Amino acid sequence: MELTVRPGFFADAEDVARALRDPAATVLDARSAGRFAGTEPEPRPGLRPGHMPGAVNLPYTRLQGPDGRLLPLPELRARLAAAAPEGHRLVTTCGSGLTACVLALGAHLTGRDDVRVYDGSWAEWGRPGPRPVAGPDGS
Repeated sequence: MELTVRPGFFADAEDVARALRDPAATVLDARSAGRFAGTEPEPRPGLRPGHMPGAVNLPYTRLQGPDGRLLPLPELRARLAAAAPEGHRLVTTCGSGLTACVLALGAHLTGRDDVRVYDGSWAEWGRPGPRPVAGPDGS
């Protein structure tokens, strides 16, 4: 079986910035609630604590059952809909781009096809620089 990358599946930082401004899009962050809030340390040195302003936290573990497998489709659909309304374009992100794929897979399995993965994720966005960050102090 040959695998091919779907054109447009990966988002870059500019795509994410546009999605954060778009009321018909949701940026879902798969990191833990503590990392998202900036109250837990980042595993990579030099990254700012917090999250992208306007992003929604949906830890990838919320899509898994106790056995580590993805939840049944009705539960996946409900958890995704609670975080991102049906019909919204989705951009998934995490710390490095890996667990963002769990959210993207869950969304795809529930019939949501307008999903992109920001593979730069927090490892790129969270570096010191011009990209905005909502941190633990509420900024």
